Amino acid sequence: MKKKEKKVNGPAIDSTELIIAMEQLEKESGIQKEYLLESIETALVTAYKKNFDCEDENVKITMDKETGEIHVYMQKEIVKEVENEKTQMSLEEAKTIDKKYKTGDIYEKELVPKNFGRIAAGTAKQVIIQKIREASREFLYNEYNERKGEIISGIIQKADGGVVIVDLGKLEGVMTLKEQIPTENYHVNDKIRACIIDVEKGLKGSTQVMISRAHNDFVRKLFELEIPEIYEGLIEIKSVSRDAGNRCKVAVYSQNPNIDPVGSCVGQKGIRIQNIINELNGEKIDVIEWNEDPAIYISSALLPAQVMAVDVKDEEHFAQVIVPDDQLSLAIGKAGQNARLAARLTSWKIDIKSESQFREMIENMQKQQENTEEVEEV
Repeated sequence: MKKKEKKVNGPAIDSTELIIAMEQLEKESGIQKEYLLESIETALVTAYKKNFDCEDENVKITMDKETGEIHVYMQKEIVKEVENEKTQMSLEEAKTIDKKYKTGDIYEKELVPKNFGRIAAGTAKQVIIQKIREASREFLYNEYNERKGEIISGIIQKADGGVVIVDLGKLEGVMTLKEQIPTENYHVNDKIRACIIDVEKGLKGSTQVMISRAHNDFVRKLFELEIPEIYEGLIEIKSVSRDAGNRCKVAVYSQNPNIDPVGSCVGQKGIRIQNIINELNGEKIDVIEWNEDPAIYISSALLPAQVMAVDVKDEEHFAQVIVPDDQLSLAIGKAGQNARLAARLTSWKIDIKSESQFREMIENMQKQQENTEEVEEV
């Protein structure tokens, strides 16, 4: 049970102006009026205790959501025996005020502290400014978080061989060394495009946008921007494998038999794919057609090398690939790049052997088998 002494007019601050401001904020930034009121009331309690040196007392402050009028209450719990006079009142004393009081009830008395209107006005203003900042930061975070995976443009602000800082307009983008294309050089004031890979909340609620030009999603989005059939969903990018700055493999597929997915991506005279290559500073791109048959898919993934045969072991997700002798180095690629990218693209373990190596391996296996049989006969 809560009972209050007769109310008197509490201190008010520019009430009409404050309520109008909160209603305007609710419309413009989505900050709920009730949320603002609760935040202001909480802040006012702290301000009151600090200014009137009553940290140990129970104080409640309410603000009328229609008028903005502020009321301050001192609260005491009614108990049989008082242990703390600042927060408790004896049942005997309470009954002198109202005989209906019982143990456990809360006694409230409204206070009219001098000069609190000025303190309250300053506190309310600070809370509103703080909540506007918080809402603005939250809005920015949500805006960019929803754009993860998208390409964004900006102007380089800092590029000293380490982290690159990019002005994205509303905030900064951060591109770490790992997310940079190794073959590129970045200069202050250069315009740059990159992919949003993550959005983090930093110190004091600030939003930090992590961007990349080395991420596979950057290539995905470039294909989507340059090739209408991908944007419209007629062609699907099944997989991307990339050694940023050097070579990239992209597997594409279309359910429509009348659409050539590879030809559509390359474009007439290679103009579509050339636009993407230019954006990637000359990075080579192999566009291959995805196939549900792993043998065909793996064979295509090893292009430009020609493949003679592919033996797949489904359980082990392993493929043995045989290529002509003169195609071995091409299939493996410089420092194993082509084979490595093909394995990433298909998600299969790939072992490549030349025709001569394969024949030699078969011959050795046959000899071992013959030797084993001779030992068994003996």
